[in-house]
Amino acid sequence: MTMPLDARADVDDAALLARYAHGDAAAARALTLRLVPRVQAQAFRMLGDAAEAEDVVQEAMLRLWRIAPEWREGEALVSTWLYRVVSNLCTDRLRKRPRAGVPLEDVAEPQDPRPGAEAQLQEAARHAALRGAIADLPERQRIALTLRHFEGASNPEIAAALDVSVEAVESLTARAKRALAQALKGRVAALGYEG
Repeated sequence: MTMPLDARADVDDAALLARYAHGDAAAARALTLRLVPRVQAQAFRMLGDAAEAEDVVQEAMLRLWRIAPEWREGEALVSTWLYRVVSNLCTDRLRKRPRAGVPLEDVAEPQDPRPGAEAQLQEAARHAALRGAIADLPERQRIALTLRHFEGASNPEIAAALDVSVEAVESLTARAKRALAQALKGRVAALGYEG
């Protein structure tokens, strides 16, 4: 016995499934039209591929039609059962997909951005040599050079601090640089500088 198509909107999913189990093809069409768009969207959200989602939904609907004769009304909603089947099928497909990437053992160790021990020792030697050469400068040259190149002070600020003219500051810093170059000249190669 079949129901008129226009009366199926008020019939719940379990009743339509039971009617399909008794040979009502119109009930199967009505249930398909009702359920497939929702589970199709679910499968697409999970898989991100429309063709694969369609395959999953077809498999899920085949399983629903196979279990229709044994369906026990009241144990679960047909839509809930179908969502679960679609979810499981999608999860299975996701597990079988090849994973992009490289095995962990093939990944190179990340480079340490810090300089190596040799470079650190050389840098420490350079700083020590520079500090020693600066310490040997005459006091006003040392102050002018330190304020200008290490503290970032401008020439007028240095002039005010030393109570000298801006031209005197320029002269002090120029003489300090020449003295440093002369003091470090013999150690260029030992400190790792070229030429």
